[in-house]
Formats: sequence, structure tokens, C-alpha cells
Amino acid sequence: MGALTLEDINYTYDDYKLWKGDWELISGVPLAMSPAPMRKHQGIASEIIYNLRNQLNDCSMCEVLGEVDYKISEDTVVRPDVVLTCNETHEAYLIKAPEIIVEIISKSSAKRDEVYKFDIYQAQKVKYYIIIYPDDLFAKVYKLDGKEYDKQGDFSNERYSFDETTCKVSLDFKKVFARFRR
Repeated sequence: MGALTLEDINYTYDDYKLWKGDWELISGVPLAMSPAPMRKHQGIASEIIYNLRNQLNDCSMCEVLGEVDYKISEDTVVRPDVVLTCNETHEAYLIKAPEIIVEIISKSSAKRDEVYKFDIYQAQKVKYYIIIYPDDLFAKVYKLDGKEYDKQGDFSNERYSFDETTCKVSLDFKKVFARFRR
């Protein structure tokens, strides 16, 4: 018998839900999510959740969640840092594409977030994908334009309005990053 290769690995959601610790599953390949995110990472995620949640008081169709499983297929389950999801009906995990996904980059997750998840979210038709760079305190915002993401810009002190979401929201990146500018 030869050496085990990535082509031989094909785990499913049934395997995934039995694993201890924090994992993602992309095309049947398990990817560990440890160690736990740094305090700055968690702080930025909390600021984004707080900022978006405060805009949803009159919108009962949408909710903002942190680190929830998004089951894309039997062999792909990801856990974005922050999502804005609308009209989701499944209780255990997300099954519909969120309207906004935020990933906060760490050294260990950069390629996964910038390449693999970028392609996954684009294919799943997530309307907006935001990649946050906590060390540099800026965000790249992408908007789905047909079948591909169109980069809206780099944001550090600006506000961006998400015009194509069910409940209109915006993010003021100056406020999101304010606590971390020292």
C-alpha cells in the first residue's frame, strides 16, 4: 500500500460533527482552527458584530452571528468569524449563503481565507466578503458582481454601505478599528 495523499482523504459532515476541538472541512480535508484567535482578532469581531447588530433593531429577518458553522455540502463546512444571515431556517448550522461574511486574517489562516474561502464564498454567491487585516487595521471589501467578486476598496477610516442586503446595514471602519489604534 502506498503513502496516503490528500486525494485519499474524504471526510464528511458526519465525521466532522464527532471531532473534538475547532475544525473546518474543505472538500473533505479537515483543517484545524487552533490555537484560539488572538484577543485583537476577537475584539475586532466583537466590534463588527456590535456595529451590525445595532442596525438590525427593525429587521426581524436578519441576524448577526459569530463563529457559526456554515454547511455548504456534505464535505465542506466552514466557520466564518462573523456573518450577517437573513431568512435562515436551519437551527444547528447555516445552510443558506449569508449575505455578508467577515474573515479576520491570522498568519495561520491567510491562504485559507484569501484563496480557498474566497473561491468558496464567491461560488456560493455570498453577496459581500470582507477580509480584515488586524495587524494593519484595514479591510478589503468584495461585492458579488454577477458570478465574481469585485473589490470595492481597502477601508481603514471609511464607512461602507451594503446596499444589496435584505436589511440595509453599513460598517464604519474607523469605529471598528478605533480601540486598536494606539
